[in-house]
Amino acid sequence: MHTDLVAALDIGGTKIAGALVDAGGTLLARAQRPTPAQQGAEAVMGAVEDVLGELTASPLWERVGSAGIGSAGPVDASTGTVSPVNVPGWRDFPLVERVRKTTGGLPVTLVGDGVAMTAAEHWLGAARGYDNALCLVVSTGVGGGLVLGGALHPGPSGNAGHIGHISVDLDGDPCPCGGRGCVERIASGPNIARRALEGGWRPGPDSDATAASVAVAARAGHPVALASYERAAQALAAGIAATATLVEIDIAVIGGGVAGAGDVLFAPLRRSLRDYATLSFVRRLDVAPAVMGTDAGLVGAAAAAIAAR
Repeated sequence: MHTDLVAALDIGGTKIAGALVDAGGTLLARAQRPTPAQQGAEAVMGAVEDVLGELTASPLWERVGSAGIGSAGPVDASTGTVSPVNVPGWRDFPLVERVRKTTGGLPVTLVGDGVAMTAAEHWLGAARGYDNALCLVVSTGVGGGLVLGGALHPGPSGNAGHIGHISVDLDGDPCPCGGRGCVERIASGPNIARRALEGGWRPGPDSDATAASVAVAARAGHPVALASYERAAQALAAGIAATATLVEIDIAVIGGGVAGAGDVLFAPLRRSLRDYATLSFVRRLDVAPAVMGTDAGLVGAAAAAIAAR
């Protein structure tokens, strides 16, 4: 019997998605449940088990040889536990053990969601063909992952590349992580919107006060909206340049909802990179939008499991 498929899980604060993924990255069966994030640990695990139950009912299940999980973090791959900030019921929750039990003893690989996105983009997306890459998810938070020497580099705990909590403003605002002036505190969607509101921007009749609405205003030339995105781009550029200087990456791939702003984000980001990435070995750094979309977490979780075989 061929065991060529991976049971992949993408676990976030809003949804828990699962799929059976083949060796080419194609999703052959899917399941999804909303995340009961404000309920207890067992309620959240129940949703995971429901997703896995749908997948195990597939006639393709007999071909599954391993499982991969990309989870909101922090995660700890060394212990198999997760403590997602946006799932308060899960603190040091033994997710790997529980998934292994639910799947009948399959080997399980755990990585953070930013690492999973990185694995997907390197396998089939914008970072394909690059040996050294940083991939970022810029959304409600800012996460990321690294490819070094042609291979995914999750680090011992599964969190390597978590660029959102590099400090780029030493005297900046306190961050919920306990640090100060973190990239996430400046460049995440909620913080782009917060800064625009504090500067005097106001949403339209629909009362949409999100970063997406700020982007619309920026495209129309609103100076406060433009300034908020400029500041976000500057923070991202500083974090990317610092990472490139440390580990010599060739490309930074940016996904997540904030990346949907397009040139409102990418134009000032590329300008700011010229100010920060000044050494000869980082000047050629490319920046590109992610291309894997909403399936990145599932494809990346599968890629991590395949790499661990």
